[in-house]
Amino acid sequence: MQIVRSLYRKMVSEDLRWKIWTYRIRNTELGRLRSEFLNYYGELSPEKLNSELQDVVGFVKKHGVVTFPYPYIYNYSPEQVKLYRDEKLDLPYVQHQGKRLYYKRTWDEIAIKENYNFLSIEQDPASPHLYLTAAFNVEEGDIVVDVGAAEGNFSLGIVEKVSKLYIFETDSEWIEALQATFAPWKEKVHILNKYVSDVVGENNITLDEFLKDYPQVDFVKIDAEGAEAKILEGAEMTLQKHKALKVAICTYHKQQDAVELAHMLRKHGFNIEYSDGYMFFLEDKQTPPYVRKGLIRARK
Repeated sequence: MQIVRSLYRKMVSEDLRWKIWTYRIRNTELGRLRSEFLNYYGELSPEKLNSELQDVVGFVKKHGVVTFPYPYIYNYSPEQVKLYRDEKLDLPYVQHQGKRLYYKRTWDEIAIKENYNFLSIEQDPASPHLYLTAAFNVEEGDIVVDVGAAEGNFSLGIVEKVSKLYIFETDSEWIEALQATFAPWKEKVHILNKYVSDVVGENNITLDEFLKDYPQVDFVKIDAEGAEAKILEGAEMTLQKHKALKVAICTYHKQQDAVELAHMLRKHGFNIEYSDGYMFFLEDKQTPPYVRKGLIRARK
């Protein structure tokens, strides 16, 4: 027993040292980014800073660098998230807009609460990552494709409106959770464990191939960890064919995506608008202008 206790103390001690080291490195990187960001914008004349950039600069001066540099983020806290467990399925879940949003069985309480708190920040009405607005929404009876569903919060929010919902997610651990989340609507929700890309293969499919026999598709949401351009390349017939199509597509994963994805959509006759505000994408190399547009909302 004493040996077990000693090993446990050693594991906890090593884990704590690792966390402290990671925390210090992370804070050092963010401090350096804050200085670079403020120096860069401090050298620009005021007329070159639009009001959105002025807001971000003001926030970073006061609070430092975070993914969503806006005061509304302080309205949220992981401690506010209530976590439940489905004893029959042995899966954790939270309540999302009055419906169960299930999580991976391997995630612990802290990870789930932090994740759902981040999702709430991400989809706040003031967020640069907000998919839907009053003027850009999923309508009753729409056929919707969700590429890169992850937890499924976007699809769960619209599931009662739609007539058909196709969910693509490549992380196999999410599939079990998604199946549990959408079980009450299994007649109209289809979950596919495939990569959506610009090629067709054993584990890959294009939107053109998947939707080739559909006379109508109304809404496509794409959040694919940097694969957005490839997905559009594999959807050229879809983008051209469907005359009332709406597309919400993330633009922050790569530095040039906001410009390049807009060009690709305009080529097919879409009118585009960017979401309000800017994001830092801290998982990618940070170079001027540092902040990025969160997503494009496009429609014909």
